[in-house]
Amino acid sequence: MSTNLDPKLRLLLRLEGFSMALVGMAGAWICSATWWQIAVIALAPDLSMAGYALGPKYGAWTYNAAHTYVLPLLLVAFGWLIEPSLLPIACIWLVHIGVDRALGYGLKSETGFSITHLGPVGRAR
Repeated sequence: MSTNLDPKLRLLLRLEGFSMALVGMAGAWICSATWWQIAVIALAPDLSMAGYALGPKYGAWTYNAAHTYVLPLLLVAFGWLIEPSLLPIACIWLVHIGVDRALGYGLKSETGFSITHLGPVGRAR
């Protein structure tokens, strides 16, 4: 992953994340997400960091799997078509990822937790 991302592109990707967070918030509101759902689900994707206990390669894979839009959007489709009670979970998950992106936290590199597709974070910055 390159850490030399063009600042305009980085801004665009962060705005994309912010936009997805807004969409997720609207969806959670429309689905009448409860406060306990928000409290529990909002930080649940970060449990994927536990994969780093098995090494940086596995950790990056588990973290990235939980922090891409693919799984929550599949959950939206499944919830929409089959089980509507899953929609608030999917929307809150989208908010989590969108806020992470808006703050500059991107998908992790196998070479280090602080190296992301949006550039370095933390001390690496």
